[in-house]
Amino acid sequence: MGKEEREEIESSSQEEEEDSDEDDYERGLVEKWKTHYSSKHRILLVGEGDFSFSLCLAREFGSALNMVASSLDSQENITNKYSNGVENVRELEERGCLVLYGVDAKQMGRHYFLKTQRFDRIVYNFPHVGFLFREASYCQIQLNKRLIKGFLKNAKVLLRENTGEIHISHKEGDPYNKWDLVKKAEKIGLVLHEAVPFNKDDYPGYNNKRAQGSSSNDSFHLGDCSTYKFIRKLSHI
Repeated sequence: MGKEEREEIESSSQEEEEDSDEDDYERGLVEKWKTHYSSKHRILLVGEGDFSFSLCLAREFGSALNMVASSLDSQENITNKYSNGVENVRELEERGCLVLYGVDAKQMGRHYFLKTQRFDRIVYNFPHVGFLFREASYCQIQLNKRLIKGFLKNAKVLLRENTGEIHISHKEGDPYNKWDLVKKAEKIGLVLHEAVPFNKDDYPGYNNKRAQGSSSNDSFHLGDCSTYKFIRKLSHI
């Protein structure tokens, strides 16, 4: 076998391997990670604003077939509130994501579709009921605590046994530490697995939104934030 023939065979073999890798990736056989999230995870995203966080994951994975992205807003509200909302949803759906509108985090365990599913990761970034009172007021804090409690109770129902995690990204310091995330979780049979710093720069294209009123499309200052990861409390026999 001559040198030129060997080189041609080696080149052809390399091309076949590259084609095979691409085929595996398209079929979802190649796992890709973005921080805590894998393309192999079945992921539910809750309380999305303009769906930019979901889209960041989808772009990193190369596909969104493993994702369900939901919002409390209607499709019409997404159009009216967010400059990139419709465009982001369109790209998500083109990548295979199921987008659901009108999903209440406090009642999603009874949602006609979600109640039939189980997820490896359930993600709610910066849950907030909206600015009804002053942020540090008792009434505002109580409303946000009810939101957290309702979300955790419903997320627990949708969580995959043994391996599932519920993630809440949350601002640190006063008054946010008064929301008692960990205590709320413990009362419904969840425990804190770990809390890690949340860095917005880890998610290119993500834009956190105020989501209410004339400033719906504006971002809000994050400051020090963490992602709290909750898992089911193990029962001892």
